[in-house]
Amino acid sequence: MNSEFNRIAQEFAQEQGLHLTDMQALIAILDADSDAGDGPMTPGRLRGQLNLTSGAVTACLDRLERAGHIRRVRDAGDRRVVHLHYADAARGLARDYFRPLARSTDAARGRFSAEELEVVVRFLAEMNSELVRLRQGSG
Repeated sequence: MNSEFNRIAQEFAQEQGLHLTDMQALIAILDADSDAGDGPMTPGRLRGQLNLTSGAVTACLDRLERAGHIRRVRDAGDRRVVHLHYADAARGLARDYFRPLARSTDAARGRFSAEELEVVVRFLAEMNSELVRLRQGSG
């Protein structure tokens, strides 16, 4: 499943002339921009999240901004802080591209009861916790 999600994301990236790292950055920026996010993404937070150098983050953000996918906005209270936002036009482009994926996900989910889905969610959460522990060297 993860491989198929990655293939779909890679196809979108190729169509947009983006690198896979650019896609990871876009997802992080979109997540931060969402209501459930921690507030606007910054280049520093993005660097830490993607485990990139400052230069690699700058190059990535330059590509995304040139392609019209993101906007850099200086913080009104502290002009040294830059917030990264997903551009509205790019958000619409991504929504249109990924809409069939959302429909497929909804169709698959509709074939399970709420109780079955609770077990699936619990399993996936436990798997994710184990993978995080493994990556952090405590597994």
